[in-house]
Amino acid sequence: MAVATQTKTRFEVVPLSRHIGAELRGIDLSEASDEATIRAIYQAWLDHLVLVFPGQDLSQEDFVRVTGYFGELAPQGRPPKYFPKGYARFLPGIMLISNIREDGEPIGALPDGEMMFHHDMIHSEVPSKATLLYSVEIPSTGGNTLFASGYAAYDTLDAAVRDRLEGRKALHHYNYGSTIRGDDRGIEAFSECVHPVFRTHEDTGKKAVYVNRLMTVKILDLPEDESEALLNHLWDHAEKRAFVYEHVWRKGDLLLWDNRCSSHARTDFPSTERRLMLRTTVKGTVRPY
Repeated sequence: MAVATQTKTRFEVVPLSRHIGAELRGIDLSEASDEATIRAIYQAWLDHLVLVFPGQDLSQEDFVRVTGYFGELAPQGRPPKYFPKGYARFLPGIMLISNIREDGEPIGALPDGEMMFHHDMIHSEVPSKATLLYSVEIPSTGGNTLFASGYAAYDTLDAAVRDRLEGRKALHHYNYGSTIRGDDRGIEAFSECVHPVFRTHEDTGKKAVYVNRLMTVKILDLPEDESEALLNHLWDHAEKRAFVYEHVWRKGDLLLWDNRCSSHARTDFPSTERRLMLRTTVKGTVRPY
């Protein structure tokens, strides 16, 4: 068990599963951390891919400051049209993940239901480095987040499959909606990009499986049937429970995950119960190859 010390705070790094996830206990992120503590947190993140900071009480300013420990805050696009009770605004860079509706419209993104495993922004030229998610309101059940280690998937992959795919690239596609304008004069709203099937992490030098069930379309330069068979094999392998940590949310949890070497999914939850999470992302610094 690793222990880091700063002037006011000691924290413990407690692993949550064999391959991915650790809880950092005894740290209050509403207080600014010194450089040594930030470096220790960053190293714990590289070691465990996903960090859980339980019992936090963060202002928006705190949330943005903590995001900066891991790199440059990414923009989140247009601000929400509606705000939940108690909020008059949100700082630039903070995104709402919520099923709360005002005048019948969700106030946030990704409002309902389950989501398959995916990497955030893998469909862009420079995908996100990290994502942080802070729980404000949670349903009584469901809405859990599952994290899968891309390192473990790569390290345990059948040698013949790994050799067949080493150096190959895959196409990833994400559809934001039918049109941007919302009428027949609009344009298709989607993004797609090509990245390696196995990504080398720029901080650790380790390789990870870098395809996912939600967004990966095909492996380039392979017959369609072989591409489909290999992708299904990779997805089934990468999502094995042995490689996964499932987080059951509590109010005040802050989670951080490394988007370069982990994928994540969401379980279903009651649509009649409110769920409000605040999200920030950290800009990627390099193309995956």
